[in-house]
Amino acid sequence: MIYIHDFDAAILLFIKNNMHSYLMDKTMIFMTRLGNGGLIWFVICILLILSKRYRRAGFTALTALVITTILGEGIIKHIVRRARPFTNIEDMKLLIARPISYSFPSGHTGASFAAATVLSKYFKKYSLFIFVLAVLIAFSRLYLYVHYPTDVLAGVILGIISGIMANSFVNKYVYKRKE
Repeated sequence: MIYIHDFDAAILLFIKNNMHSYLMDKTMIFMTRLGNGGLIWFVICILLILSKRYRRAGFTALTALVITTILGEGIIKHIVRRARPFTNIEDMKLLIARPISYSFPSGHTGASFAAATVLSKYFKKYSLFIFVLAVLIAFSRLYLYVHYPTDVLAGVILGIISGIMANSFVNKYVYKRKE
């Protein structure tokens, strides 16, 4: 466990000491706000659901968001109860409001990768863009010192698994009957 903590701390320190600038600060604040509450992904899901042609993609992505939220925010965070990195540094000045929930796993990252996993299946041509957006949202959580790297890694894994589960569930139980 000490090695994981040292790994997490070393990466956060590297980001803090080598990557901060005015432009990066503004960009990372914007990226994290896109991910607040899965906002960007939720909006995309609703827009897709409103289109008959893309309804299945939107519904599947929304299902993935629900799965990752229930597992990550509703269950895992309350079992692990990991404090956020800024709580270990006295007088740490954050660029965003201090999150009050637990740190592990990253909800922003889980939602981003859940949606990206599903959307990249339906929109292969845009897969790179979709995953770049997910990675930027995930990285913003490290940059802003509100998650450890292992929180973000767990969010990636949880999100991908949630996306796969949603695809399987929707294909087997929702759209299978209609085909």
